[in-house]
Amino acid sequence: MFKLVVVASYNVEANPLDFAEGIPHLAVIASEIFVLENIIEDLKYIPTALWAMLETLQMAFIGTVIGVVVGLPLSMLSARNLNSKYVYAPTRALLAIIRTFPSILWALLFVIMVGLGPYAGVLAIVMYTIGFVTKLQYESIETIDSDPMDAVSSIGVSKFQLIRYVVLPESASHLLGQILYMFDYNVRQTSILGIVGAGGIGFFIINYIKFFEYGKAAIFLVIVLITVLIIDWVSVKIRDKYIIKSQHGVEVKRKKSLFS
Repeated sequence: MFKLVVVASYNVEANPLDFAEGIPHLAVIASEIFVLENIIEDLKYIPTALWAMLETLQMAFIGTVIGVVVGLPLSMLSARNLNSKYVYAPTRALLAIIRTFPSILWALLFVIMVGLGPYAGVLAIVMYTIGFVTKLQYESIETIDSDPMDAVSSIGVSKFQLIRYVVLPESASHLLGQILYMFDYNVRQTSILGIVGAGGIGFFIINYIKFFEYGKAAIFLVIVLITVLIIDWVSVKIRDKYIIKSQHGVEVKRKKSLFS
């Protein structure tokens, strides 16, 4: 394994000495940023950074919601324990094609189609969310215990009723976790889509870096960092309240059933 790492590092020209030689460059940038006069001047850009971060959050939220709404039915069609191979195979192939392109390539494609701005970024996040949340969800559906599904199917219910009364309740906690993960991830992704002109706070960051205005770029990066930390904290609280407790309840019920 170590030999493979060494060979791969050589092929991609990953030289640790280049990394070490580049560290002093950070010190030069830091010396430009941490100057009192520059800091006071750069603080004036905080309102602009907050507005750009708000736009980024809106893009991530809209893209995540639409992606989940579209992806949930596709996950039902992709689950092998709910459909024949003539249904799930082509659906999975379509999703694999969608996942082939990273969000920044989707953003570039939509910038060409609809022009510069946040609309292209939202469309890119929608496509990326559809590809990945659908895969996560149909894999979760396929892990559902077959006994309750067989019991409900034996009484002659429709597939819609099976999904409504068994599949969705059984996979609800996983779905909530996937939504939280995708929103968290999409906020980070949306922050860099501005590189190709797809809106969001990344548009400002990349332009400031291009013109060597590192102090202004640092203000925007700090806003991104604080926002991500807040989202992560909120996600942990939601997981603790709704996901972990529900899973603990399921485990308690299973233990009771074993000893009853």
